[in-house]
Amino acid sequence: MKFKRLITNYREISYDPDLKDFAKQMRNNSTKGEIKFWCEVLRKQKSGYQFYRQKILLNYIVDFYCAKLKLVIEIDGTSHLEKTEYDKNKDKDLHSLGLKVVRYNDLDVLNNFELIEKDFYKTIKEREQELNIKT
Repeated sequence: MKFKRLITNYREISYDPDLKDFAKQMRNNSTKGEIKFWCEVLRKQKSGYQFYRQKILLNYIVDFYCAKLKLVIEIDGTSHLEKTEYDKNKDKDLHSLGLKVVRYNDLDVLNNFELIEKDFYKTIKEREQELNIKT
């Protein structure tokens, strides 16, 4: 597998360029929970940070990624019930890069959005403190 480097102001991360088409396809076929989370919280930097959708990191595609916060947000639908080992390995590999991975259940995003949104903003504040980011 050939890897390229994603170079940001915050870190250099390898990624598999062969996943670009699949990531684009995933952006065009997002789950309802991903769409809601994107529209209500992440789009147009409502959170105060730039997030990217369906970002390739290593040989994974993450739902949402913020380079400055070194934060990955995953919205897990029913397909993840069968991917627990894959998700554990993915989280472990991303943690090894210094990234924090937060997972929300797709149904919770749709049905308990206020709680998810509150937890998300709490996570941002915690991450700012962990990384000593001044706002």
